[in-house]
Amino acid sequence: MPTLILLRHGQSQWNLEDRFTGWVDVDLTPEGEAQATKAGALIAQAGLALDRCYTSVLTRAIRTSWLALAAAGQAFVPEAKDWRLNERHYGGLTGLNKTETAARHGAEQVKIWRRSYDVPPPPLPPGSEFDFSKDRRYAGAVLPATESLKTTLERVQPYWEAEIAPRLATGETLLVAAHGNSLRAIVKLLFGVSGEAIVGVEIPTGNPLLIELDGGLTPTAARYLDPGRAQPLPAI
Repeated sequence: MPTLILLRHGQSQWNLEDRFTGWVDVDLTPEGEAQATKAGALIAQAGLALDRCYTSVLTRAIRTSWLALAAAGQAFVPEAKDWRLNERHYGGLTGLNKTETAARHGAEQVKIWRRSYDVPPPPLPPGSEFDFSKDRRYAGAVLPATESLKTTLERVQPYWEAEIAPRLATGETLLVAAHGNSLRAIVKLLFGVSGEAIVGVEIPTGNPLLIELDGGLTPTAARYLDPGRAQPLPAI
């Protein structure tokens, strides 16, 4: 039966610094590397034979996939990279320290920007150092200036339906190594989570989420491979 493993990248440097990262291409910390390696070991211990891996075009997710696949003894698995699996674009919050931003704008406003389903942060201002329009990874793409989880889902879902779901439907076992919000978008899609309830769904770094599916790609079971670092999951 189809099997899906969702893996949020290991701790990044800006995770450590408590900054809004979004599409900025920061790397893993040593702790993040260790998390990714442990994730691969857990995949191996679970006896999971992967058919293919999907990741974003951001280094922290790509390196997480490489480290995990190597630790699982499956570095040979084909991998596809696509910007539509990128983290949510944090717009004008990009690069800011989360605690300092809460002090400036109020904790409640920042909570709305961070956790609400359909309220995006302010857009990235023109001329920002975080303007990705000239980055060749996004050649030909219409790039957002900010995103909510709702608009993140709107760009993840077409990729899911065109590339990932058809392979799952043939019974493959797939790894998606991506980001907190692009993976939350997939969870919302798969589990039918409401816009209100998805606010409370958090995916920990470096902890593989194993989802077993039926032939119609409806989840039948789900669990984190490291139960000590698990977060609550939507009901099946």
